[in-house]
Amino acid sequence: MDMNENKRRRSMLLYVLIAIIAYLAISQALGSGLSASRVQSVDYSKFVQMVENDEVTQAESIYGNPEVTFTTGEGDSQKFYSTVIYNGTEESTAQLLNEHGVQMVSSIQDTSSDLWLMMLLSYGLPILIFLGIGWWLNRRMKKAMGDDGPSMNFGGGFGMGGGLGKSNAKKIKGEETGVTFKDVAGQDEAKESLEEIVSFLKHPDKYTEIGARCPRGALLVGPPGTGKTLLAKAVAGEAGVPFFQIAGSEFVEMFVGRGAAKVRDLFKQANEEAPCIVFIDEIDAVGKRRDTSLNSNDEREQTLNQLLSEMDGFDNHKGIVVLAATNRPETLDQALLRPGRFDRRIPVELPDLVGREAILKIHADDVKMEPGIDLGIVARSTPGASGADLANIINEAALRAVRLGRKRVTQEDLLESVDVVIAGEKKKSTVLSEHEKEVVAYHETGHAIVAATQKGSAPVSKITIVPRTSGALGFTMQVEENEHFLTTRKEAKDKIAVLCGGRAAEELIFGEMTTGASNDIEKATQLARAMVTQYGMSDKFGMVQLGQPASRYLGGGSQLTCSEGTAQEIDRQVQELVEEGHQAALKTLRENRFKLHEIAHYLQKKETITGDEFMNILTRDDGFAPKMPKPEQ
Repeated sequence: MDMNENKRRRSMLLYVLIAIIAYLAISQALGSGLSASRVQSVDYSKFVQMVENDEVTQAESIYGNPEVTFTTGEGDSQKFYSTVIYNGTEESTAQLLNEHGVQMVSSIQDTSSDLWLMMLLSYGLPILIFLGIGWWLNRRMKKAMGDDGPSMNFGGGFGMGGGLGKSNAKKIKGEETGVTFKDVAGQDEAKESLEEIVSFLKHPDKYTEIGARCPRGALLVGPPGTGKTLLAKAVAGEAGVPFFQIAGSEFVEMFVGRGAAKVRDLFKQANEEAPCIVFIDEIDAVGKRRDTSLNSNDEREQTLNQLLSEMDGFDNHKGIVVLAATNRPETLDQALLRPGRFDRRIPVELPDLVGREAILKIHADDVKMEPGIDLGIVARSTPGASGADLANIINEAALRAVRLGRKRVTQEDLLESVDVVIAGEKKKSTVLSEHEKEVVAYHETGHAIVAATQKGSAPVSKITIVPRTSGALGFTMQVEENEHFLTTRKEAKDKIAVLCGGRAAEELIFGEMTTGASNDIEKATQLARAMVTQYGMSDKFGMVQLGQPASRYLGGGSQLTCSEGTAQEIDRQVQELVEEGHQAALKTLRENRFKLHEIAHYLQKKETITGDEFMNILTRDDGFAPKMPKPEQ
């Protein structure tokens, strides 16, 4: 008889026992409930009166029980009653019944069935419930951890099955990833670094012949949404080898030792499937720097130690490559980053202008578009956008086309989707009063005029005062013609002046300040602080770094690395830089006050104007046209 047959018989026996106990309990409940519903209780005096009136036909009592059950009538009119005989009245009651010819029946109660039922309910039912819960937990754990581990035993307590130490890594065949390097754009340098790993996995003999060995691991670092996971899958797709994917958080367990067991199982599977790729996403969850602080995590440190040991121990000639991704490389343990574990650190940065256009083309191939679409405009409008942002822009454009009943995506859909991703959807529920609308119009026009009158500033492409779901009541968009990778001190000051243009227009026209400049103030202060602490652009401090960036890829700002007195002087320098930009914006707007009125009124009427409309009004020679900077040669 095989094991499956034994398990089937044990399960059947368990079900039969549960059914018997349930039947006995239900029968007892129904029987007692039925008897209780048919018998009516009366007091002793009423019983005596009914006997004397010759209404009682039969009485029944149980030895040792003071309760007497009696009946009246016969056939369909028969009724059942019960009463309690008080101590000392037994003989007089028996004599009264004899005098009136009432048949008296006495019996001894059979408690054997009740005793068995009580034993079953008291002992058998808890045991069966315990076994049932154990069986259910066993099924759940086997389903979650895999069916190849030993099941739970109930002899001396719960035994932990081998499935609890499994890594749960998702295994994908290389060709099933559906991703190759053709599907990755904007990361040419990262692809070049990974192509060598692909070549080794395909043709290891070329490298072993000369004595070279494949890198044990490569660490992909960069901001969220730049395609780190996509690149890892592309390596597996190009090489055609198995791909094991697991998140770093899946190693962290409540019980000490479980995470280390998962690491061992992961590398055991990889060794059996070599050549292959092991990809650990968000490795900072398990690979954080070890320290001696009180809040250290023993389980995470044991898991990290096991990971370090496994990366040192596997046979590199078999073709096992460990890829990992993180956007917090500064938190990783130094022992994890050394050569021999992660030999390469591959930056996966935000794409440049050419890369953004290439990414848009890849995602646009999956969407039906009108002929003549210019993706370059979208690429220039989205500096600092990640690959995920650009994919979202294409998808938002397609959704808008469907919403408006079109079969193809238009250029207008793409430009509107840029606004949606940057500032959110148009907020139809927010209706500004005429005065607030006028203030916002002057505010945005102030930004635009200060930007347009500066030399080398990005051209204004759009001005709108339509409220957005991000909280913005309007915005001014500037689009660079070409990508710039360096910023001069003058250009940084000009950017601060542009950011101050909105508040300057409010002060100049209304003599008041509003809360609408809060985001402008935040950005201007950040830029001024970076000039002083990171870029060495301060007149007083010169080329000294006074702050270190924190969480570079997550936009964590910077942390000051200076004394308290120096920090106070930094605050004063930042204040001076922002105020200098504020005064420059006020001076520009005073010189172009008439154009400010004209464009703001036009914007208030139309709500959204293009950069061409803005420049036509600004440069129109009506006696008030400003002196525009000459274009750079």
